[in-house]
Amino acid sequence: MSDAVVVRTRKFKRNPLLARRQMIVDIVHPGRANVPKSDLQEQVGGMYKADPKLTVLFGFRTKFGGGKSTGFCLIYDNEEAIRKFEPKHRLIRQGLQEKKETSRKAIKEAKNKGKKIRGTGRSIARHKAKRAAEAD
Repeated sequence: MSDAVVVRTRKFKRNPLLARRQMIVDIVHPGRANVPKSDLQEQVGGMYKADPKLTVLFGFRTKFGGGKSTGFCLIYDNEEAIRKFEPKHRLIRQGLQEKKETSRKAIKEAKNKGKKIRGTGRSIARHKAKRAAEAD
């Protein structure tokens, strides 16, 4: 009984402009600290006959005392929509995009170089600084 996980959804809304379904997900998991999002993706995807890759779960909070968590779920209609509307950090978590590795120092140098230049040459200088940071 301790491994049983109950998933309930509420406040379901169909959002055709963003090509997705959105809802709040309540998870009851007695005897467990938390449930992995990968397991929940498969379970919620199965409930709504959707591909688990197009199911995005985030914002989970565990209730005091444990045993119950609440979060948010988005189920996109297709991969094009998820790439268009999801923020980059969530796409990286889903594995749909690669994380760009730039050093902290390079980012700060580009920012400070851009602060020194004013006017129309600013965008050109910012572009050159970005190119230099990528070359390093």
